[in-house]
Amino acid sequence: MKPIYSLLLIFFLAACSNDPDKDDSSTVETIPAPAQISYSLLKVYPHDTSAYTQGLQFVNGFLYEGTGNPDSVPNKSKLRKVDYASGKILKETFLPGILLGEGVTVLGNKIYQLTWQNKKDLFIISLIFKLIKEFSYDIEGWGLTNDGKNLIVTDGSNNIYFWDPETLKEIKRISVQDNAGMKSNLNESEYINGFIYANVYLTDEVLKIDPATGNVVGRIDFSELKKTYPELQAPPSDYLNGIAWDSSGNRLFITGKYWSKMFEIRLN
Repeated sequence: MKPIYSLLLIFFLAACSNDPDKDDSSTVETIPAPAQISYSLLKVYPHDTSAYTQGLQFVNGFLYEGTGNPDSVPNKSKLRKVDYASGKILKETFLPGILLGEGVTVLGNKIYQLTWQNKKDLFIISLIFKLIKEFSYDIEGWGLTNDGKNLIVTDGSNNIYFWDPETLKEIKRISVQDNAGMKSNLNESEYINGFIYANVYLTDEVLKIDPATGNVVGRIDFSELKKTYPELQAPPSDYLNGIAWDSSGNRLFITGKYWSKMFEIRLN
């Protein structure tokens, strides 16, 4: 679980810093309402119910999945390579110590994996799961993707950060908002055809975000999956978390924490 108290603190500080006499509603009202994006369910695959999914990416026919559960004692955060059709784990490695694994992305021939509250450990790992380097950073690690050039990072706030993958220096950041205001709890993410798709933690919703403006231009509601497969609503199944794009197949893989299913879908 994510620390809800940290999000409340962010909101409190933001409220305190705003001019109470300043009305920002006019700015919000200039943002078009996000389009509702529909999808088609293509196939359903098995997913490891012991996987508290934190990050997911599709590369060269395989899924790379990061897991990590703060309620697990001892913590058993992992990075794994998975055959999506069978759910078979082809390769996996544990994160050291009690580090809690979070978002995962593959850029070039390197795997990047965030950790949660340590604020010091981003692991760069080869495709054969050999540690290359560790980095430190100053925010909580939540979601991670890339645009082919930069790492794109979420920390549970309304911010999305763009980092240089070699130095981890911040290149820019955007604030995410729609016509109703700021959007927080941005979590696991994926870069698809020039847009950032981020799931909203504690919901079944994925937002389509313009990386130039931070505006939410689309919204996908995946709650129907739980209605069709009610086992996803029963413990230990948890929230939706895990979106992976296959550009060659024009398809999206969706799963969640402890979910027994992996869904292959097509965005309409």
